[in-house]
Amino acid sequence: MRMKKKMTPEMVGLSVGEKNFIKGGIAQDLRNDGRKRLTYRPIYVETGVIPQANGSARVKLGETDVIASVKAELGKPRVSHPDQGKVYIYVECSPTAEPSFERRGGDELSTELSTALERSLLGGKSGAGAGINSASLLIKEGKVCWDLYVDCLVISSDGNLLDALGAAIKAALSNTGIPRVQVREAASSDEQADVDVSDEEFLQFDTSGVPVIVTLTKVGRHYIVDATSEEESLMSSAVSISVNRHGMICGLTKRGGAGLDPSVILDMISVAKHVSEQLLNKLDSEIEAAERANEDEP
Repeated sequence: MRMKKKMTPEMVGLSVGEKNFIKGGIAQDLRNDGRKRLTYRPIYVETGVIPQANGSARVKLGETDVIASVKAELGKPRVSHPDQGKVYIYVECSPTAEPSFERRGGDELSTELSTALERSLLGGKSGAGAGINSASLLIKEGKVCWDLYVDCLVISSDGNLLDALGAAIKAALSNTGIPRVQVREAASSDEQADVDVSDEEFLQFDTSGVPVIVTLTKVGRHYIVDATSEEESLMSSAVSISVNRHGMICGLTKRGGAGLDPSVILDMISVAKHVSEQLLNKLDSEIEAAERANEDEP
């Protein structure tokens, strides 16, 4: 449930006066860019950006720019979960996105983001509470399933990477078509099932339960959503909460050294639920518009 933040965007290089100005604005509910504490930056969604993938999307949240792609491959269910498919999430931070991403710094952040996304979207080891339904990827129990490889790329970073990546994954899954599969029964239970994979019929991946991630960043005595790099450089801690359309908490991660009282975390969860409704509505609207734009293309 805890993710330590090893890196902060200290390369922003704010003066003492600038830091006080940002903190003062947040205290008065008027941030540098004119937003209130619980307001997101404009979100832009483009789907189908990688033709060779089963699904893909690009999401821009202010100056933060990320891509997620989904590739579906046939696999075998784990022995411990014979009734589920598998989902793998990988994040790569482009060195051009942020000077700190060069060499080892980018690798460390990529690992941290991948782990946080898995905790936020895939639930615990049992799969309980998962925002992505692995059971829907099963083809034949104990024999054949779909393995989804979700690859993410950070193109440009200006804060709130986790929320942007979560939105991109949800958009990419909405754009994902999985081939229809017919299973021919094996002669015995020990034999590998034989399958026919269609080249023409595709099933749309159900994203109704896929959550959005809302990160609440504590700066001074207040917490804000969708923090910029400048604001993140002033944070004492941050809690990322994944919430689905039904208001269900699918995951929670924390970073930053400062501890938080349990009552504060409960309040943050309540705020995240409220904010998630607005974010889900906006994101779903942007995804629908992006999909319509793809259909209208010749």
